[in-house]
Amino acid sequence: MERPWLKFYEEGVPHHIDYPRIPLYQVLEDTAKDFPDLDGVIFQGKRIPYGDLAGWARNLASGLHQMGIKKGQRVAIMLPNCPQYIVAYYAILRLGGVVVNVNPMYVERELEFQLGDAGAGTIVAARDLFPRLEAVKGKTPLKNIILTDLDEHVRGEGGREQGAKGRQGVLEYAELLNKGRSQDPPVVSVDPDEVALLQYTGGTTGFSKGAMLTHYNLISNVVQCVSWNVGAERGKERMLAVLPFFHVYGMTVTMNEAIYLAATIILLPRFQVDDCLEAINLYQPTRFPGVPTMYIAIINHPKVKEYNISSIKVCSSGSAPMPVEALKKFEELTGGKISEGYGLTEASPVTHANPFSGKRKIGSIGLPRPDTDAKIVDLETGERDLPPGEEGELCIRGPQVMRGYWNRPEDTAKSLRDGWLHTGDIARMDEEGYFSIVDRKKDMIICGGYNVYPREVEEVLYLNPKILEASVLGVPDPYRGETVKAFVVLKPGQKATAEEIIEFCRQNLARFKVPTLVEFRDELPKSHVGKVLKKILREEEGSKRSP
Repeated sequence: MERPWLKFYEEGVPHHIDYPRIPLYQVLEDTAKDFPDLDGVIFQGKRIPYGDLAGWARNLASGLHQMGIKKGQRVAIMLPNCPQYIVAYYAILRLGGVVVNVNPMYVERELEFQLGDAGAGTIVAARDLFPRLEAVKGKTPLKNIILTDLDEHVRGEGGREQGAKGRQGVLEYAELLNKGRSQDPPVVSVDPDEVALLQYTGGTTGFSKGAMLTHYNLISNVVQCVSWNVGAERGKERMLAVLPFFHVYGMTVTMNEAIYLAATIILLPRFQVDDCLEAINLYQPTRFPGVPTMYIAIINHPKVKEYNISSIKVCSSGSAPMPVEALKKFEELTGGKISEGYGLTEASPVTHANPFSGKRKIGSIGLPRPDTDAKIVDLETGERDLPPGEEGELCIRGPQVMRGYWNRPEDTAKSLRDGWLHTGDIARMDEEGYFSIVDRKKDMIICGGYNVYPREVEEVLYLNPKILEASVLGVPDPYRGETVKAFVVLKPGQKATAEEIIEFCRQNLARFKVPTLVEFRDELPKSHVGKVLKKILREEEGSKRSP
């Protein structure tokens, strides 16, 4: 197939890469061997060298093996960003186990489904999550709960026992580490094409599905990301890690990429704008993968100019569309560059990005990564390739694309067809091979027969100087079928009326795209990575209309 994007790769980015055929855990081992004394993690003021991280991963692997964990078994991790997440992740992979990422915010119903679907018999979790896990233990395959305190490696002592010790199937992370020191972990043969991770999709279209990502998928995507970052120096970068590792974006682009680069990981358990600015000011990261809401929060912080954030050279933005005006303001503030890109769970996740130094088209998702093919197909059949300029479904092919969905052959067959991953996103490619996401197929609004893409309306709303955040969706309308509704958060101290917002849109949009309804909110519902949850907005709208 033609690849018009190749001639727009910046100098130094290869078109093809010979990816290492190694299990993913080897990345940590190699970095620790080359940089044993380099700060691997900075967490709560504690500096932890790579040699210690790799040693703890070996010890925990031995401890897990002694408690019966074998190759192929699914082991869940339910932790925010902390050193124990990294240790547990690589320890499980070393044994040939399969990591199951679990969001620490999940409630019992969500835990029951995911642990049951994955068949996870063991979980490594934060101590304060124990009541939720205990409640679902008898309803799932869960047999072993390994508890840790987030500051365990900071304090340098055993865990704080809080009533769970002695209960059947409850173990201490610190005790497993100590037990593991008594013997080396077993040597387990792990083929790179074996499954390393079950990463569950968000479940916005029914039940959440576990994407089977292999060692080769994951390491290929890491190498693709590193190759894109021309000028990155192994052993000299500092990565701000505020994206959660239990999300595929944070796991690959922040954790695994940082370890591959031997970068120091400045680790924050969650995004809070004050803490984030303090960490940037104190530790001077060079790289900051994030999502639009993070960048928007920083540029609108009243004291942002009191912090030194000029160390940031490279940022990646994904998970949601990046408002053009916000991108420009952040770059003016830091002097760094944001590369807006695109990915999805099923592709480990990154497939596209704008070059950092080459030709950049702000507002697009840029070019396919090395060895990644992309095309646009018609929305009706998904079988007819469309020419440049036409809108259709984006399809992806590359070494980072998943093996399939765990125990869901029918869903796998719908998503993977003739070697292509059908993404469910509406996009277009221009003559130069740059791709732009128009919207999700399911988010498209049909007003009186006209197609309205929420992203286009949202971009206009972000041009309004009074608006901090905005989200748009279609709501039922007796005349037009659907009408456009805008959910708006104003900047602190600003006031506006619905009529004022609608009139602003009239000046910038075709009449059929203009919102007819505006709802002001103090905040918008967001996921753990800061992505606006339109699913919740839809549910709330539906409940208003229910009898």
